[in-house]
Amino acid sequence: MHFRSLLFVPGNKESMLRKAMNFRPDALVPDMEDSVPDAEKANARDTIASFLSELASTGIPVIPRVNALDTGWTADDLAAVAGPSIYGISIGKVHVPDDVHRISALLDGLEAQARLESGQVKLFLWLESARAMVHCYEICSASPRIEGVAFGGEDFTHDMGIKRLEDESEVAVARNLLCIAARAAEVRALDTPYFRFRDEEGLRDNCAKAKQFGFKGKFAIHPAQIEAINQSFSPSRAEIEYARRVVAAFEEAERVGRGSTSLDGKVIDVPVVKRARALLQVAEHTR
Repeated sequence: MHFRSLLFVPGNKESMLRKAMNFRPDALVPDMEDSVPDAEKANARDTIASFLSELASTGIPVIPRVNALDTGWTADDLAAVAGPSIYGISIGKVHVPDDVHRISALLDGLEAQARLESGQVKLFLWLESARAMVHCYEICSASPRIEGVAFGGEDFTHDMGIKRLEDESEVAVARNLLCIAARAAEVRALDTPYFRFRDEEGLRDNCAKAKQFGFKGKFAIHPAQIEAINQSFSPSRAEIEYARRVVAAFEEAERVGRGSTSLDGKVIDVPVVKRARALLQVAEHTR
């Protein structure tokens, strides 16, 4: 399953949850965390719980974001939503592998109560602190439940006590580290939201840079961002055509006993062909 676009929806707004059912992101993320004020946390929890079956009926994976462990609300949030209607859980402020173990233990009990298969509820973790970056690979590999790890740019820069810059150079190392760790752990790296939701050109540029780091998708804060994100994290027609030419050229070289060839003045060898075949596989599954 590919998660290019994951749409946040404030969980305390019934009208917005209902409206979200008309859009087609790769995942719906009804939110109990940052988009909901403290006074509305319980309302968001109850509202999301009452909407889960309707959201799931769209056929789009539902991945509620619950409040972090240090809030004291996590157990109640998980109890409200863990069940057959959700694909997974998103949770922020994961700092060390033990945080993952604690979350997974809570889910173990809830799955047993709901008579779900153990491990059915997947995890999408937010790494957004210096501690998380230091423990990045250990977190990414802490549980077989983990399908994705997300970089939280706003919280990371707050934790570091640094300014958020237009070119995002201040988070380049952290984004790179997260993508490397995610790849090593064979989980999906997901990028932080782009907050200027009316700036489509800026969003596409931001996505292109994220893709080059190794991110496979991005969280959306507005439905208008879905199309640009999906297109950005899908192979373009030009990329697909070039990959097909690479594979064809290499297969022709193999037929005459050669281990490499060239195309458009560039060497085509085994790693290049592997990359081309991987791109074509992604293209096949994101049509």
